[in-house]
Amino acid sequence: MSAFEFFFSFYGLLLGLSVAALVSGFAQVLHERERVRFGWLTPMLATFVALDVATFWTQAWVIFRGAPYNSALLVLGLSVAATFYIAASVTFPRVTAEGVRTRIDLDDHFWTHRRLVLSCLLAANLIVVVLFGALMVVNAEFAALSSARLWIGFTIFSLGTAIAAFAPWRGVAVGALGLVLAYSLWNVVRAAAALIQSGGWSPAVGG
Repeated sequence: MSAFEFFFSFYGLLLGLSVAALVSGFAQVLHERERVRFGWLTPMLATFVALDVATFWTQAWVIFRGAPYNSALLVLGLSVAATFYIAASVTFPRVTAEGVRTRIDLDDHFWTHRRLVLSCLLAANLIVVVLFGALMVVNAEFAALSSARLWIGFTIFSLGTAIAAFAPWRGVAVGALGLVLAYSLWNVVRAAAALIQSGGWSPAVGG
């Protein structure tokens, strides 16, 4: 087992828990859909969180695949993944199938918890950006990865997420969330287009 495989067995597990928390929250809401008003805001937020978690899987491959085993990296991975887990756990409300039968409004939940969820996303991304910046200083290969598109993308993400989290005007906050979500989806489309253009991948032979 390589150092990266050992690290990712830990880091990937923790990120996987974030995905599980997000999907579990959505499933609970679906289970109680008769007393839930869905709206658009919480589903938009959940999609944004899910795409950001997926992005961090990619970033782990780029940043950590050449790293040696080091306990400090495990703590760093724990910090990032735990921050994501908090965001994912709070994205959907806790739903109790028995007991209180009050109506649940997911738009109200969004306005109550948007700052916590989006602040966690900002914090996790900031940790990785600081690490990447430090690696750029000491490693020419990482410095070569720097590009205008990379930093423009991070600026769009960070400013859009901060505005969505803290803007006092609801229309501005929703517009910012829509912007960063659209940017994340656009990156997925670009990746899919590149995959198609490259011819996909070869089928497994034998076995």
